[in-house]
Order: sequence, then C-alpha cells, then structure tokens
Amino acid sequence: MSFSGNVKEELAAHISSARHCQLAELAALLLFSADTCGRNAHLKLDTENEAVVRKCFTLLRKTFNIETVMQGKERLIPDDALEGKVIQALHLNGGERGRLSLTEPVNSLLIKNSCCARAYLRGAFLSVGSMSDPQKSYHLEFVCDEKAQAVQLQKILQEFQIEAKIVKRKKYDVVYLKEGSCIVDLLNVMGAHVSLMNLENLRIVKEMRNSVNRRVNCETANISKTVTAASRQIEDILLIRDKYGFENLPDNLRQMAQVRLEYPDAALKELGEYLEPSVGKSGVNHRLRRLSEIADKIRL
Repeated sequence: MSFSGNVKEELAAHISSARHCQLAELAALLLFSADTCGRNAHLKLDTENEAVVRKCFTLLRKTFNIETVMQGKERLIPDDALEGKVIQALHLNGGERGRLSLTEPVNSLLIKNSCCARAYLRGAFLSVGSMSDPQKSYHLEFVCDEKAQAVQLQKILQEFQIEAKIVKRKKYDVVYLKEGSCIVDLLNVMGAHVSLMNLENLRIVKEMRNSVNRRVNCETANISKTVTAASRQIEDILLIRDKYGFENLPDNLRQMAQVRLEYPDAALKELGEYLEPSVGKSGVNHRLRRLSEIADKIRL
C-alpha cells in the first residue's frame, strides 16, 4: 500500500469520542464524498474509497443510530426523516431549511472548536486528500470541486500555522502543501501519529543522505581545485627550470620549487613541513605565487 493509503487507513480507524467532533468529520466526508439523486435530492455516497465508506457507516451509526442501505449501486440514508435530520444537524442545507447543499463551505458552527477543525481536516483528507511518496518528494493535496470549499480548507490550515496554497487544475481547486515540515504538522493535527513517525524517519534518512552528498561534492570540488592548482604550479616550475634555471632563483624559491616537484600531490601545509626551516600554509602559498609571477614574465 502507498504511503498515502497508509495515512488514510490510520485516519479511518481514528474515531473521536466527542459527538461534536464526529459530526464535524461526518460533515467533511459527506460534503466531499456525497452526491444527490432522485427528484427529492436524496443523499448518497459517491465514492469508491473503502476507507470513506467505512468511516461514514461508523459515524452515522454513532451519531444518528442509523444504517445506510444499498439501492442498486448506490448507498443511501434510508429514511427521508432521518436524512433530513442528518442534513439539518450537519448544516448541509446551505442556510435554507429542507434544501440540501453540497457546494457551500461547511458551516462555521461545526468547526468552531479546535478539536472539531482537526476532525474536519481528517474527513477532508479521507475524502479528497492524497500524498506523494515522501522518499521521492514532499507533496500533499486536497482536490476540491468548489473554490469556496478550497479557500475554507486553506483558512483552517492557517489556523494551525500550516501554510497551504491553492492552484487551479482543470475544473478543480487544489489546496496543496510542499514543505515536509508542514506535512508533518498536518499529520499531527489530523491524528495520524504512526504515519507522522514514519515520515519523520524517512525525512531523517533523506536529510542525512543529502548532507553526505553535499559533503562529498564539496570535498570532490576541493580536491579538483587542489589538483588543478598543483598542476599549474608544476607547469610554472618546469618552465622556470628549463627557460630560466633554478640557480637564478633566491634560495627560498629554489627550495620551494624543488619540494613541489618532489611532492606533486602534497597539500600546501604538507609542503611547508618539507621545507628547511618549515613554513606555514600562507608562507608556502606566497612562495608559489612568486614562482608563478616569474613564470608569467618568462612567457611574455
């Protein structure tokens, strides 16, 4: 199963103990996963997501003591009176008594408490959420049919200090997170603590791997730079030897030239230890620079 699927399985098993939180999550599940049918606009589940179906069954039974029934290929809330009760309790009437609305944002009364907002986000992710494989990239999104619902989701996330953006994708409005830390915070808010720990472990491994790669790249670049500099120094010294002669150099530069030829792969600090008397890295660098200036004059 994918990482996103594991998150949904964990969220589907999370049942709030408080009825007001159960109502908030049920509202999200129906708002994002339900549809209407028939002349009387009966409420039906319009999803193939088994986690959503199971969670809806559970919450309907716990909050209203009712069971959904199959009618053909559609699963409906069976009784008109009970259906009206559900719509009214979840404020899915768009502010008009008896009118079912699945296009408006959820009523603020249902999510006024922090715990209810968490439950609502949990239901929204179960219905329209998905997450990429964190080993490849960090991306979590909610795909909404209505712009107003996407904007409300974004505001709810902001209340938990989670920054999310909205992008238009064909006919959908997509609320998305790109930062690994924001996704971790959201998993915590929704109550997916096992998935959170798994993600944190993956993030640690990924960051360690990236750190090692950066260090290797840096060291490789330094080695390349050192080798290039040493090759240029040896080229200058050979030119001085053949065109000018070591005997015409001051003692300190002659000794420096001979040591560099004898130890072509040595670092500057190591070269300084071979000199008599030994000198520091800056002293070696100064002498090699003077040799380079002499070589440049010979080339003119």
